Amino acid sequence: MTTYNDDIEAIRALKEQHGSTWDAIDPESVARMRAQNRFRTGLEIAQYTADIMRRDMAEYDADSSVYTQSLGVWHGFIGQQKLISIKKHLKSTNKRYLYLSGWMVAALRSEFGPLPDQSMHEKTAVPALIEELYTFLRQADARELDLLFTKLDDARAAGDETAAEFIQSQIDNHETHVVPIIADIDAGFGNPEATYLLAKKMIEAGACAIQIENQVSDEKQCGHQDGKVTVPHEDFIAKLNAVRYAFLELGIDNGIIVARTDSLGAGLTQKLAVTREPGDLGDQYNSFLDAEEISDADLGNGDVVIKRDGRLLRPKRLPSNLYQFRPGTGEARVVLDCITSLRNGADLLWIETEKPHVEQIAGMVDAIRAEIPNAKLVYNNSPSFNWTLNFRQQAYDQLAAQGADVSAYDRGDLMSVAYDDTELARLADEKIRTFQRDGSARAGIFHHLITLPTYHTAALSTDDLAKGYFGDEGMLAYVKGVQRREIREGIATVKHQNMAGSDIGDNHKEYFAGEAALKAGGQHNTMNQFG
Repeated sequence: MTTYNDDIEAIRALKEQHGSTWDAIDPESVARMRAQNRFRTGLEIAQYTADIMRRDMAEYDADSSVYTQSLGVWHGFIGQQKLISIKKHLKSTNKRYLYLSGWMVAALRSEFGPLPDQSMHEKTAVPALIEELYTFLRQADARELDLLFTKLDDARAAGDETAAEFIQSQIDNHETHVVPIIADIDAGFGNPEATYLLAKKMIEAGACAIQIENQVSDEKQCGHQDGKVTVPHEDFIAKLNAVRYAFLELGIDNGIIVARTDSLGAGLTQKLAVTREPGDLGDQYNSFLDAEEISDADLGNGDVVIKRDGRLLRPKRLPSNLYQFRPGTGEARVVLDCITSLRNGADLLWIETEKPHVEQIAGMVDAIRAEIPNAKLVYNNSPSFNWTLNFRQQAYDQLAAQGADVSAYDRGDLMSVAYDDTELARLADEKIRTFQRDGSARAGIFHHLITLPTYHTAALSTDDLAKGYFGDEGMLAYVKGVQRREIREGIATVKHQNMAGSDIGDNHKEYFAGEAALKAGGQHNTMNQFG
């Protein structure tokens, strides 16, 4: 017997215990409401989605073709529509997640207004968005099930037992819109205690995976901007521990920590690492510093020096009181960061790169996997990259290496529309199309995400509508560009009253008040024009 029917029977028995005082309670209505409210707390969601991610990670270890993906979202409605679209077009949410971008929280969700990605926004906005996302995903479940319940009632009323059985099987096997969220905690918003407290709020809201980066909290920069400052490994390990303790305290024992390193593009550190003996972790961190050998006589007022291999070294200190790493050490620092993070509780890695290049990523992952064979990446397919230019340049280099004649191309101007219908452009586009597949097979990328795609799509679609509506097209711009497409392509929002829960509310009114219910979905509801 299904859970749905089990609930009907359980409520029927409970109703009998309470006698006539419960005469108005319909057991099937209760079963429907329970089915529509599968997840009652954020912690239930966190555990459910953590189990999904752990299963997906194990499947990827066995077969790198089964990688996972997500798109970054900045509002519950956007996340909801993304999952509705996935289910409509791909029939399953399997291996598809959501990403919560700190950049988009800063740019779109702060009470200060748009802010740069520098951890200046309210940290409470992050768990609030997680909760909002799951509220909208749960509502998508309720709406989809409500439509199935209506179909079931119609089939029963028509006496069509075959249809009723089929619809009942859809209800019994309903796939939830609730999927894992990888949530950005930036650099932890303060000391490890602050990181722990925020991580708890994020987990309680439903986050099963928390991404944290090795930048300094009070100097945090967007991963694709200059001026990034990293912290010694011991400082970062303390924050990894803080997140793990938060998971364990709340009973999500298999919660996922994504350790991000910004070392590839970060040339600065705020402080020197503590070292107790040659070759220890602190000594390795300090070995990358840009330093000059000096003698006692060269010491100046206030100088800071390091003794290493019997020599006195004076690290290059900037007017900002930050220390500088030697140029060209980024990849080596990334490898050390990643190995150290995995050895200290991280589950997945994030390497922030300056361009999307499979072999560059793979070179670092190969070195990491020499120490930790099952190392896996979350990779940012970032809109900060000029994908067209990067891949046309990669295609140019490939063709040149193969001895092809590339004299018709200007490598520095490959964005030009003049190249759109060329062999080089087609090769580049194919490389872009297969980038995720190739990266997962060659470079250990378990999860591909685009951090802020819906920021760009919202701007682009709004620009299209504004251009026509306020121009010569007038209302045709909306009808032709939006509503007609919604109708013909089956976009759920064309029935925006239904999308907002009007039909669910009508059904609840009928549960509560029977024939006396004042319902909104009658014959005069204009939503009926959409069939």
